[in-house]
Amino acid sequence: MIAPMGTLHLVRHGQASFGAADYDQLSPLGAEQCRRLGQYWQRRGQRFDAVLRGSLKRHAQSHEAIAEGLGGLPDPLVWPGLNEYDSEAVVRAIQPGEIHHPRNAEEVKNHFRLLRTGLLAWMRGEAQPQGMPSFAEFAAGVAGALDLVREQHAGRQVLIVSSGGPISVALSQVLAVPLESTIELNLRIRNSAVSEFVFTPRKHTLLSFNSLAHLDDAPELQTYA
Repeated sequence: MIAPMGTLHLVRHGQASFGAADYDQLSPLGAEQCRRLGQYWQRRGQRFDAVLRGSLKRHAQSHEAIAEGLGGLPDPLVWPGLNEYDSEAVVRAIQPGEIHHPRNAEEVKNHFRLLRTGLLAWMRGEAQPQGMPSFAEFAAGVAGALDLVREQHAGRQVLIVSSGGPISVALSQVLAVPLESTIELNLRIRNSAVSEFVFTPRKHTLLSFNSLAHLDDAPELQTYA
């Protein structure tokens, strides 16, 4: 008997409020990105049988904006294991002291250099950011969501709304890539971008990565942060 094949769509939240006092909320542009994703799916007749999302505000707002564009979505299962890491805590773990929000291109470049270094130290167990789980615990939260999809939703269409960190870890678990590659995947995932896995009760397989087909006609809406 052939195992039923399902599709898992992993969506990074829309643009949040990078550099603001409260990063964890969508900007107006971020909400529009997600509405357009929902509208894109609506035009193509895409429907979902189940939804999982993280518990962060930007995850909830992204889910709501996608649902608005699509004309409805199932009530989500809120899965804290899909929450993002704390980037400031990651940087502070390797460079203690006050962190200033980047104000120009050079400061943004330096921020991401420190973030790469901090992420690798956390992933290797060489640093433990304050208030965060170990990387093994973080990765287990992502793996648990993928396991639930395989075990409970065989043959169905499933949506995950999360952040770049958890999505890149999901990709690394499916592709078995090195930690350094996980970080680079993380930093390449664009706001509202869609990655797809096909899955059976046994495994997930990558189908597509980081697609912004819903914004092909609006390059001015394409963002990373």
